[in-house]
Amino acid sequence: MSSMSEDQVQTADHGLADYAAAVEWITGLVAFGIRPGLKRMELMMERLGHPERRLKFIHVAGTNGKGSTCAYLTRVLVQNGYDTGTFTSPYIEKYTNRIQYNGRDIPEEDLLRLSRRLKPLVEEIAATELGSPTMFEVSTVLALLYFATVSYPDYVVWETGLGGRLDSTNVVTPVLSIITNVGHDHMEILGDTLGQVAAEKAGIIKAGVPVITAVEQPEVLAVIEQAAKAKNASLYAMGRQFRFEPVSESVGRQAFRWEGPFRSYEDMAVGLNGYHQLKNASVALMALEVLRQYNALVLEDEDVQAGFVSAKWPGRLELVSEAPRVLLDGAHNPEGAETLAQALRGDTFRRNKLHFMMGMLSTKNHTGYLRHILPLVDTLILTEPDVPKKQDAGSLAELVRSLLPEAGVSPEIVVERDWKKALSLLIDKTGPEDLAVVSGTLYLISDVRTWMIYKTDSEKGW
Repeated sequence: MSSMSEDQVQTADHGLADYAAAVEWITGLVAFGIRPGLKRMELMMERLGHPERRLKFIHVAGTNGKGSTCAYLTRVLVQNGYDTGTFTSPYIEKYTNRIQYNGRDIPEEDLLRLSRRLKPLVEEIAATELGSPTMFEVSTVLALLYFATVSYPDYVVWETGLGGRLDSTNVVTPVLSIITNVGHDHMEILGDTLGQVAAEKAGIIKAGVPVITAVEQPEVLAVIEQAAKAKNASLYAMGRQFRFEPVSESVGRQAFRWEGPFRSYEDMAVGLNGYHQLKNASVALMALEVLRQYNALVLEDEDVQAGFVSAKWPGRLELVSEAPRVLLDGAHNPEGAETLAQALRGDTFRRNKLHFMMGMLSTKNHTGYLRHILPLVDTLILTEPDVPKKQDAGSLAELVRSLLPEAGVSPEIVVERDWKKALSLLIDKTGPEDLAVVSGTLYLISDVRTWMIYKTDSEKGW
């Protein structure tokens, strides 16, 4: 392969006239699908001078809770004076949400410039037997270039996209690995059993690099223990090396006690809703304590607390309207639905009636999801996200009706394929003492959230 000089790359626009064109090019690569494997990533790293070797990563994998854990880590590190890069997916409002520095999106001009640099390399690789890099691979490389050549953070909070072992983020060697949990998601790609899924996520474990996990299922934890032992990596598991105890709960604040191997916190709190956020915060706290112990991270207790309380993660048990009360939650698999149901059964979201709107991708386990949700709802509005892989709302309604005898309930069921009309219907039905919930794929949550807050459509970037 021939390559252009840096000066040539900087002055050529490579068909990318502006930021919108750059995002259109990147998201257009979704046509190449999900293709696990690291050969394209490794080649791009080699051709770009290995930007990944210049950075300190906290690598976060797991079925649920990755984003919230990343949000906690980012806020606490920034609060304590560390410049922090964050790479997460999918985004909620805008493509640039994926790549952040100190909680702020990558500037559009930086994304455009780096895209122009990267596009010729992507096209060269596309012409080889390796085939075109995917949308997620290109997004990952853009993040690495931004952090390693533009913003230079002290730490990068680095979320996997799918699985771990063959995920494009796994070209890095982190200072710390985190596996939040393992559940039933992406099993069509990662494996038929939770053990197989766990083995894929454990693929982020590197030689001698500490690992933190909230995994609780014994057979799943055994897989992670085995992987950590094989790599001589210290493992910190919730319930063994660290634990938490809830103290109090209200909308926008949950207090808890935390105990770890190096110290304890008697009075910690988070601003995110749901019991599961205490688990995510506990994992993040263990991560910070390991970095304090082994990487000389300097943390002040009041700044740690301030970081946890101020951390935000859109679309997860997020109350976006008070009159009527509208709660958004991106639960899209059985474990996410169980977590949502647990929150709805608690005191925080008391209501007269529950009106529930959902839209799904066709690749998910809807039966497991619905078994947790159906017993709670008075009205169920089935809609469709504005994405190619959407689940047909009519067939979802058939599944719902088949599960009603088992659930022992008879909610009102409405099929409205247009999500904006479905949202209007949901809001109209929700009285002052009721609660409206929008749940399902994050693509739906993104559209609904952007529409409700800004009255505009979200960017699309599947």
